[in-house]
Amino acid sequence: MNYGSLNMLIKHQLMVKKRIYKAVSGIAESARTGGAEDGGRTQMAETRLYVGLNDAQTRQQKYETEKYVEQLKKICFTYHIPFSIGFEEGGYFHENGEYVEEKTLVLTLIDAEKDTVRNIAKDLCALFNQESVLITEDTVSGSYVTG
Repeated sequence: MNYGSLNMLIKHQLMVKKRIYKAVSGIAESARTGGAEDGGRTQMAETRLYVGLNDAQTRQQKYETEKYVEQLKKICFTYHIPFSIGFEEGGYFHENGEYVEEKTLVLTLIDAEKDTVRNIAKDLCALFNQESVLITEDTVSGSYVTG
């Protein structure tokens, strides 16, 4: 693990508290107002962050996938944001044409503020030593089912 990056993240947590409050307030307001409803369904923003597990310099995965999952959960906890994590495998081409296969964690967030998403992506880049983290956004229709 890159302890320098982890220390940076811990120091960063103090500054994050204000952003957390803003993000949580926005989620709570969205839940209260119900968003744009259509027959019991609500329009929600779904954001996905694709985080490769290969190190940017070595292009190899340094740690077991479970270690990365643990760190991803800690970051989401720090931002006090609900999330789900998926796992994918794939390949891509670097700018120099080199083909690389890589395991990827996919972090899914619902109705997260864009600033919060970008801050999480920046933290993941630093902590996982990534060149970049891909962010995709979509509007989905969803409904909550209660028992």
